[in-house]
Amino acid sequence: LSDPDSVRACADRLRSDGVRPDVLVNNAGVMAPPRTLTARGHEVQFAANHLGHFALTGLLLDLMADGDDPRVVTVTSANHRQARIFFQDLAGERRYSPMGYYNQSKLANAVFGRELHRRLSAAGSPVRSLLAHPGYSSTNLQTSAPVGMVRLLFGRLLLPLAQPSHQGALPQLYAATAPDVQGGELFGPDGMGELRGAPKRVELAPRATDPETAGRLWQLSEELTGVRFGLPAPA
Repeated sequence: LSDPDSVRACADRLRSDGVRPDVLVNNAGVMAPPRTLTARGHEVQFAANHLGHFALTGLLLDLMADGDDPRVVTVTSANHRQARIFFQDLAGERRYSPMGYYNQSKLANAVFGRELHRRLSAAGSPVRSLLAHPGYSSTNLQTSAPVGMVRLLFGRLLLPLAQPSHQGALPQLYAATAPDVQGGELFGPDGMGELRGAPKRVELAPRATDPETAGRLWQLSEELTGVRFGLPAPA
């Protein structure tokens, strides 16, 4: 997903095969690596976690419009609540923090999912945009990319607090399948601190619902990916 050519190839293959998806779950991700740039000069977490999902969604959206109760589920993190988007330093050239830029990408997921809901609603589209986060789940996310203290902390010391990966998948599965969900909602675990538990509706951070931030991120994402949704900005 960090490679725009790969994203387009995937979308083109689905289109040529006649696939019309009912559900798209934007769940791929990388967490807290050393500063790494893609071939196009984008910070890899922002590229893989946000830009790739933005592009893939835009390229498939028209195929989904004829689906059966079509939904886009974008997976964010509870960490989006402590994040901000570094619009003046997206690639971390001035000051890079592995977790800070992971959190940035997760806030971008939340902003995108919410803004997609607003634009789909304004256009009268049958596609619904929802959000989910897995709490703290035991996967290789905490060990495949992080180094140093981040890997030690999340991949070992705090691991007893984590829930199994199949439990962490439940919020996104609920968002993708439950009949009672509404576009723009976020689902996460119902336990203490939203770390673990059964799916429930939880709150987005105010930054994730800020129209100015959403408009700025949307325009920037279209410019960086070359993908335009053709959806009007809500009034």
